[in-house]
Amino acid sequence: MPNARRAHALILLCLLCLLCSLAASAPQADTTRVHSVDHVDLQRYTGRWYEIARLPNRFQKHCSGDVVASYALRSDDRIDVTNVCRRDDGSLDSVMGVARQADSSSTARLQVRFAPAWLSWLWLVWGDYWVLDLDADYQTSLVGTPNHDYLWLLARQPQIDAATYDRLMAKAAAEGFDVSQVVKTPQSAAR
Repeated sequence: MPNARRAHALILLCLLCLLCSLAASAPQADTTRVHSVDHVDLQRYTGRWYEIARLPNRFQKHCSGDVVASYALRSDDRIDVTNVCRRDDGSLDSVMGVARQADSSSTARLQVRFAPAWLSWLWLVWGDYWVLDLDADYQTSLVGTPNHDYLWLLARQPQIDAATYDRLMAKAAAEGFDVSQVVKTPQSAAR
């Protein structure tokens, strides 16, 4: 019996250490609060979006250009997500995922998962996807995360004019994003 208690105590101690290390390694939040738009008509938001620019991130480091995101509304109110990019060798890479509303109060605050469906119960596989700016015609969208780690500028066309780009980068900077790190995405002919 004492050995069983000792084993249980050891297991609990290991779990506690794991939880503490996860909490300690969590990124510290920027003090600037990120604001999403009030509402997104998800039906109008679906379709093809070209990535115009982004903050560099680990899961897109292999993408050298022609980044396109396609969204399709499902019958269960979730959104199928397909991201495609061109690699340095010219080959295309794609990944499929699903998006859901983060809470019922806003269609502009979504969460996206690219992990297998059987892992969807884990909160760690869901990433924030907040629409920070969206023009009235649904032609440009600024998407980011509340922790300022991720930022994308998307458009319905492969290029946008300089004034629109500058306006959206100013919006991102006002929301606390480090726009000096943003890289433009090369887009060749529309696919």
